Amino acid sequence: MYAIVEIKGQQFKAEEGKYLYVHHLGADAQQGAEVVFDKVLLLDADGDVKVGAPAVEGAQVKCEILEPLVKGEKVIVFKKKRRKGYRRKNGHRQQFTKVLIKNIVKA
Repeated sequence: MYAIVEIKGQQFKAEEGKYLYVHHLGADAQQGAEVVFDKVLLLDADGDVKVGAPAVEGAQVKCEILEPLVKGEKVIVFKKKRRKGYRRKNGHRQQFTKVLIKNIVKA
């Protein structure tokens, strides 16, 4: 069984027992806390597919926060205009939250 769930504007495929790295859930996210995502867009239960319009009614994905703050790989942003002497180098490390999918509740 899996579900397509929208978390902070991005869509993820959630399966029980798998890990997800989602955008940072905020400063109030505590390790070991349970988070429930209820914007389930698609639900597949062994071939029985339910597609929401826009979300499946009553379906939820229950997760446990394993690490509230994980830094991603460094991303380098380099801008240049040739023959103009314009160069800008900037970079950042995106912040993520690692969650474990505990349970997918059907509608």
